[in-house]
Amino acid sequence: MILDALSSAPQTGSAAKDRAGIADNFDTFLQILTTQLKNQNPLEPLDTNEFTAQLVQFSQVEQQIKQNDNLESIAKLSAAAAATNAVGFIGKRVEVFTTVTDMTDGSAKWTYTAAEKAKDALFTIRDADGKVVWTGEQDISAGRDDFVWDGRNTDGVEQPDGKYILSISATNSDEKAVPVNITTQTTIDGVDFNGDEPLLLAGDTAISLAAIKRIFSQ
Repeated sequence: MILDALSSAPQTGSAAKDRAGIADNFDTFLQILTTQLKNQNPLEPLDTNEFTAQLVQFSQVEQQIKQNDNLESIAKLSAAAAATNAVGFIGKRVEVFTTVTDMTDGSAKWTYTAAEKAKDALFTIRDADGKVVWTGEQDISAGRDDFVWDGRNTDGVEQPDGKYILSISATNSDEKAVPVNITTQTTIDGVDFNGDEPLLLAGDTAISLAAIKRIFSQ
């Protein structure tokens, strides 16, 4: 079939190029069809059903290309909306789902939310290299609470300011693990548009929009 031969042409990646390609192929199809009709054997005329089927296929391909074009437009609008939304975070203080926070002036703070009361909970703080600097045990109640670290390691030695990571391993009275979510607060001072999605910046830390739990006016 004519359409089978034309469909072997190299494929392009955008709707605009696809539209140009289908137009060129359709013109070629009509030229071939006209030539065949002019030179057909009167005693054995060409099967018009075959040509009709090919015209229907061209129409279906054209509709698919139009749909792709619409999807590209929607994607562009979505990206623009995401960029506008991300810029709106600049200057805002946010609460983020992360175990990492910056210790400044010898103090670091995290917020944790426990799914239920825990009998035993082991708090572990690591530095940016993953080295354990402090551990401690305490009971925690169901719900939300803050944990403030005074910047001293397990031996009571003051640690330098920088990034620190908190992990909490908790169990209930039945010795079953208790889920604990950890968040921190920070101020957004920029947006990175280099990737597939905008990333909020807090200093040298990149934050996904999906990681935002709360937004504060100040």
